[in-house]
Amino acid sequence: MVKAYLRYEPAAAFGVIASVDSNIAYDSSGKHLLAPALEKVGVWHVRQGVCTKTLTPSPSSRGSSFAVTSIASSQSSLIASGYADGSIRIWDCDKGTCVTTLNGHKGAVTALRYNKIGSLLASGSKDNDVILWDVVGETGLFRLRGHRDQVTDLVFLDSGKKLVSSSKDKFLRVWDLETQHCMQIVSGHHTEIWSIDTDPEERYLVTGSADPELRFYTIKHDLVNERSISKLNGTEAVDSGDSSVQSKWEVLKLFGEIQRQSKDRVATVRFNKSGHLLACQVAGKIVEILRVLDESESKREESFIPTVTVSDVFKLIHTLRASKKICSISFCPVTPKSSLASLALSLNNNLLEIHSIESSSSTKTLAIELQGHRSDVRSVTLSSDNTLLMSTSHNAVKFWNPSTGSCLRTIDSGYGLCGLILPRNKYALVGTKAGTIEIIDIGSGTCIEVVEAHGGSVRSIATIPDGNGFVTGSEDHEVKYWEYQYTQEPNQHTKPLMLSHVRTMKMNDDVQVVAVSPDAKYIAAALLDCTVKVFFMDSLKFFLSLYGHKLPVLCMDVSSDGDLLVTGSADKNLKIWGLDFGDCHKSIFAHADRSPHKYWDADKFELLLTLEGHHAEVWCLSISNRGDFIVSGSHDRSIHRWDRTEEPFFIEEEKEKRLEQMFESDLDNAFENRYAPKEELPEEGAVALAGKKTKETLSATDSIIDALDIAEDELKRISEHESYFCEKPHCLKCPWQFLTTVLEF
Repeated sequence: MVKAYLRYEPAAAFGVIASVDSNIAYDSSGKHLLAPALEKVGVWHVRQGVCTKTLTPSPSSRGSSFAVTSIASSQSSLIASGYADGSIRIWDCDKGTCVTTLNGHKGAVTALRYNKIGSLLASGSKDNDVILWDVVGETGLFRLRGHRDQVTDLVFLDSGKKLVSSSKDKFLRVWDLETQHCMQIVSGHHTEIWSIDTDPEERYLVTGSADPELRFYTIKHDLVNERSISKLNGTEAVDSGDSSVQSKWEVLKLFGEIQRQSKDRVATVRFNKSGHLLACQVAGKIVEILRVLDESESKREESFIPTVTVSDVFKLIHTLRASKKICSISFCPVTPKSSLASLALSLNNNLLEIHSIESSSSTKTLAIELQGHRSDVRSVTLSSDNTLLMSTSHNAVKFWNPSTGSCLRTIDSGYGLCGLILPRNKYALVGTKAGTIEIIDIGSGTCIEVVEAHGGSVRSIATIPDGNGFVTGSEDHEVKYWEYQYTQEPNQHTKPLMLSHVRTMKMNDDVQVVAVSPDAKYIAAALLDCTVKVFFMDSLKFFLSLYGHKLPVLCMDVSSDGDLLVTGSADKNLKIWGLDFGDCHKSIFAHADRSPHKYWDADKFELLLTLEGHHAEVWCLSISNRGDFIVSGSHDRSIHRWDRTEEPFFIEEEKEKRLEQMFESDLDNAFENRYAPKEELPEEGAVALAGKKTKETLSATDSIIDALDIAEDELKRISEHESYFCEKPHCLKCPWQFLTTVLEF
């Protein structure tokens, strides 16, 4: 009989405030800030500092595990999010539902921009293409091809009639969306162009690159039967329709350059809603704020001095410095009463900040930081009743509700590498990189004692099954045994916890992991020399030496019956050992990639499930007592929970699904040719369909071909039938009808 297994499905993901792969954006009301959270989009209430809703793709939808790479907000409640697989999802921010999914790109979406009324959406990607989407019709209009490298930013002009795209190929392209062709190519940049933007009145376009200056262009608009005046390159030129004054196709003309303060490349340039401020964010800790001066502030009268330079219009008023590297910025669309503007920053340490911009300074008004760690999640530990989750990082310990994902407490600590929650959830222990063990009172949220335990980093903590103590392993080549002690202090109703060092076991190398068998018979220690030493727990006598890994063992566990020991190594191999003779039952090359979880059958040594979720290295894993859910922490600063469902599955079905996924991933060209044009494109660009080859489109194409073949055969049979049973000419018909019928024979 074929064995059935119970499926694990993703249930929750928390701990991420803002991931680094995408930009942030305000919604149209200015009350909420949209921040990427790996494959989700978090909607944060700015004043309250809480996440009101999370826009999460359906787990059953295709590409639901890919990270968000771009976010755009429209004037309505609709927002767009681009993903690493090239898909785009349109969300209703008020309802928190996905309206539609658009598939057209073959690479990650790198740029999204709505037109002013929100009816059109332009997207750019790593596949070098620009696609224009009809938001109302939920379909792609056409694909614009011409860039030789990935598209970095987009902006609409002339009420959506024109589109400007920037790319890492160092060129700007101006597209006429009505005729669907490239009407201007702007060169002059010496390095990749990373960001572009226009002021609300569309007078100036600014570009940011790795060059030491910002470039400004004036924009020519098409005016029919009107006299247009354009200030080009500091001179006032009157255009009355004469092509000798200005080229018909020249939309952008260089206005000037302004030297930047920072030497880092530009990451984002954005005007605020009123167009009075320009923010230039570099790939570092600096945001340069420039003031856009009007005619009364420029201190020059054009009647006396006909030349207006770019320095007369744009003035640097402030340089904002953040504590960490800035990933993205966004101006609030609503201008505050007490300041010039409100600017949101996304930092690379999982932090959101809101700054109030003054005339010559800035003030941080809000920081959203409690709902996530500032760096990697190094360990996760569940309590004995599975109602409390503890996670450690480089400077803090956080306690979570594993069911809801809400952060209950945050306690400052050292660099925590391992942890343990004591029974009854009153105290917790944290082993740090400095070699100390911190005793934390969970109820009060304080660290009551720091024990100098080891001379090196405490790499592992394992509880003793009787509940009276625990074992620690450290880089100082020692394994130490500890017991709990409770002492009654004067004027206190409770007994504080104290640790008593019982005995020490010396090793010949750094201890990476320690594990104790459930019957407390054996203790295993994984060393830096790639071996695992097994000792008797009571006498500490040597029992087994397990060797075979090519790199150090990083994780280890003993089965519930104490017969098997499982080790996972940095060589990506999983080994199952017998604790009776120390023989290796099976060695499995378990992980070629760094992020997925894999669920194995240890009896048949077969892969059951691949759990996608994390987007970086997984550092830690914890399983509930009954095995009904799994919790893991990662380098991407997220904590994921998978729940065991009542849905059964079979191994053969999962193998077929994995083969289908491999087939679908092979539909595109090879990776080295994936982001390059498939043929040599003309200089003026080309237009193509806004489609993408997928498994569904191939199946639909086969169905259409089969239907056409059936229709062709049926038409042929009808024609043969009509020719066999042909109608004889009728003598009483009109003469011309009789003549036509006779001639047909």
